[in-house]
Amino acid sequence: MEKIAFLGLGRMGTPMAARLLAAGHPLTVWNRTPARAAPLVAEGAVLGASPEEAVRDADVVITMLTGPRALTAVADAVVPALRPGTTWIEMSTVGPDAIRELAERLKDGVTLVDAPVMGSTDRAADGTLGILAGGEASATEHVLVRLGTVTRTGPLGSGAALKLVLNAAVIGGVGLVAEALRLADALGLDGDTARTALAGSPLGGVVARAFAEGVHFATDLAVKDLELATGAAALPVVQAVSDHFRRAAAEDPGADIAHAVPRIRTA
Repeated sequence: MEKIAFLGLGRMGTPMAARLLAAGHPLTVWNRTPARAAPLVAEGAVLGASPEEAVRDADVVITMLTGPRALTAVADAVVPALRPGTTWIEMSTVGPDAIRELAERLKDGVTLVDAPVMGSTDRAADGTLGILAGGEASATEHVLVRLGTVTRTGPLGSGAALKLVLNAAVIGGVGLVAEALRLADALGLDGDTARTALAGSPLGGVVARAFAEGVHFATDLAVKDLELATGAAALPVVQAVSDHFRRAAAEDPGADIAHAVPRIRTA
């Protein structure tokens, strides 16, 4: 079993790391706030005092971080410590530019795979994430399948690119549902009736996410993802949705994106 270093123990990273530990992989973990690692350490994981210490003996390094800035900071520490033969699986939502920049920094003999995920905390816990794997993922696909279903997307960076496409559609759809309900209110329709009708329409899946409970995708991270998307192409609709979520994030940045729906609806 490969020795795995897992860096980033947020709401998504912790259950993902727990699944790898339960599968029998020797696991070293690191998080900027060490206390988050306590439940994993209690189950047998080793706590790295620093990112470079965590990866020193790893066969596979997995990062699940908040965005490009966090990835750059971790890379500054980690890159010099990686051994030839190590595979780095980058699973954060950072966009293809950050993946290309990271690839340029790596030593010969270190393989980079971009494998961002679709799904929230519930799917991270039960191992049903959708994993968008770009680059040469064959050697570590048996690790990724412990976390969910792997879709091979093409060359390095393509997984990160497709993640932006999907997140722009999903987050944009949530904003559209909120505005559709705002229109229903303006037209004097019963809100529950309008919501039920929308749920039965082609937007049904997005309606479910707009009112989901027990899952978490922080609004400030959604804003970060939309900024990455609008920085790559002219997307006026997505930009308008991003403005809605930015205002919601100003009030409660850590709240799930569903909490933005009533704010958009009554704005």
